[in-house]
Amino acid sequence: MKNVVILGATGLVGEEVLKILEQRNFPVKELFLFASERSEGKSVIYKTDEVEIVSEYEELIQKADIVFGCLDAPFAREIVPKFRGHAVVIDNSNAFRMSADVPLVVPEVNPEKIKEHTGIIANPNCSTIQMVVPLYPLHQAAGIKRIIVSTYQSVSGMGRDAVDELQYEIECLGLGQTIAKEEASALLHPIGGNIIPQIGEFEGSGYTSEEMKMVNETRKIFSDDTIAVTATCVRIPVFVGHSEVVSVELRKPMSAAQACTLMKDAPGVTLLEDPQAYPMPAQVKGTDAVFVGRVRQDAAFENGLAMWLVADNLRKGAALNAVQIAELLV
Repeated sequence: MKNVVILGATGLVGEEVLKILEQRNFPVKELFLFASERSEGKSVIYKTDEVEIVSEYEELIQKADIVFGCLDAPFAREIVPKFRGHAVVIDNSNAFRMSADVPLVVPEVNPEKIKEHTGIIANPNCSTIQMVVPLYPLHQAAGIKRIIVSTYQSVSGMGRDAVDELQYEIECLGLGQTIAKEEASALLHPIGGNIIPQIGEFEGSGYTSEEMKMVNETRKIFSDDTIAVTATCVRIPVFVGHSEVVSVELRKPMSAAQACTLMKDAPGVTLLEDPQAYPMPAQVKGTDAVFVGRVRQDAAFENGLAMWLVADNLRKGAALNAVQIAELLV
């Protein structure tokens, strides 16, 4: 039994962590919840217990065994290291993912890396997680040379404000009203009836930070810096569920049928072999697997495969992956 702390307990990911801990009957001895001052004094029900939310984390440091970090990167950089040495922190932000002394873990791919932690284990980016889970068995069998990925990411990846914003804009569109764009908006542009081909800040290369996360994190998770990755990340007007188009070039020949056989048996993957039974975000919300459909030979690569991937970004893309890491720890 472990004392568990959730940092950022009232955010979308923090709430999902709490839900999954209960669903999977994680061995919680005592639960502590930290959030901003706006949530101070509020409480939530965990199983049959009422747990109060606190806005001071210092008193939790000595009590913690396992910490789920569900804070934005600036707050994570400030708070997470203070728990190091007292507990193991599984951090969902991008603050520590590329640190040499912090393992970046997807339990279906590189669980052995957990042993290398020095107090912090990083949860990868949501889009990276759902891509590497089905690609890993292909990489093991034939070696990945190149990946081209385009993502279609839901607004929940930006947090609750973005979800509320999409709801408001859908209502405006339904009433035939003009969408009023607030300066303090969670999104760069109106998302109702629109798509935004930018997630994160642009870097000097012309790629965004979200796109470069997929490049760098994929290489780190696969322990292979020779894999060439190019990504285009797009925000779409969907509440929950990220989708991806992935083309992968392998070092050895592999048919689509062979790839399907490998992915069908892979942990964390649900394969839809019928080309007309492709997965969609509305179907996968609340589920734990990465859903794979439309697997076919890639027309551009000699040893290439193309496929369509969908997953619940709040679960496997964030909270579930973190809880799976904690399960391996205990």
